[in-house]
Amino acid sequence: MPDITVVLPSVLQPLAGGQSCLTTPADGAVTVESLLDAVTRDYPVLARRLRDETGSLRRYVNIYVNGEEVRRLKGLDTEVVGGQEVLIIQSVAGG
Repeated sequence: MPDITVVLPSVLQPLAGGQSCLTTPADGAVTVESLLDAVTRDYPVLARRLRDETGSLRRYVNIYVNGEEVRRLKGLDTEVVGGQEVLIIQSVAGG
């Protein structure tokens, strides 16, 4: 089965060793929550940037599966299968 690819915005890439994409093998469907656990296992600072201490997505982090924002689907329980691309977008503010 093909891997699942997580695409990171440039602002998060330094927290993942400079990588623009993280991949993990998929044996069937996995939830976005378990996917994030798998791809951030070696990057604890990235994990904390994406989710808060309760495990919820941070307010300024949006995750898309097949172009659909997961908050409009099943949140972290949204299923992802091999071959799909997951896009993470982090809002950036400045002043």
